[in-house]
Amino acid sequence: MEGKEEDVRLGANKFSERQPLGTSAQTKDYKEAPPAPLFEPGELHSWSFWRAGIAEFMATFLFLYITILTVMGVSRSGSKCSTVGIQGIAWAFGGMIFALVYCTAGISGGHINPAVTFGLFLARKLSLTRAIFYIVMQCLGAICGAGVVKGFQPSFYQTLGGGANVVAHGYTKGSGLGAEIIGTFVLVYTVFSATDAKRNARDSHVPILAPLPIGFAVFLVHLATIPITGTGINPARSLGAAIIYNKDHSWDDHWIFWVGPFIGAALAALYHQVIIRAIPFKSGH
Repeated sequence: MEGKEEDVRLGANKFSERQPLGTSAQTKDYKEAPPAPLFEPGELHSWSFWRAGIAEFMATFLFLYITILTVMGVSRSGSKCSTVGIQGIAWAFGGMIFALVYCTAGISGGHINPAVTFGLFLARKLSLTRAIFYIVMQCLGAICGAGVVKGFQPSFYQTLGGGANVVAHGYTKGSGLGAEIIGTFVLVYTVFSATDAKRNARDSHVPILAPLPIGFAVFLVHLATIPITGTGINPARSLGAAIIYNKDHSWDDHWIFWVGPFIGAALAALYHQVIIRAIPFKSGH
């Protein structure tokens, strides 16, 4: 086990890192991917780059289609008991993230969310070129997904809110912003933990399907914050619904659903990289 521990400079942690007793104490070699370059022009000539963007577009399109249609079904029902209800909406969001991350993780990483892309970019997991491309494709996919839902039921879509995110009556904009920050922190922290190279190597004897905890994080955050903001934690999801719904009151609060998730993602990236992994303090960096 000695020699395989992470080297951490004196001052950051003068004691060697120890694992708990039991099966999780089995330390295995792992290889940390080098930081992605800020600009990687060669990517633009690679089919895998464009394929990844298409995958992000399609995943976000399907995500908005299923989730906004679920929201519209609940809103249209005279009795919430006759539909899937609030819990069902949360399951739709969490379940679709689980399915879509599973489908696209091997192609694009399965971000499906500009906040996730932003957090991973801050941790140097992907280039700025790819991050911008992903965010643009995610937003376009979200707009198209919400647009198809409106095409199915144009009158109901407009009268029932279009699934647009707004701060609910009785809550301040500060409360809404705080809910979005913390909710996105939960999601992006889970993404970092579920895809951590060291964790995967150390616990390889315990098969863990990364999309599962990520989907559950989305589900649980929705249970907590649907009553406050309708739960954004995904700027593309909020933008797609706002553009297709396009009413003044939805745009009044729209900044919250970009600023909140980006702050939450940045805090999660900082916490995981600096506190959990102590990346800046490793020797050789």
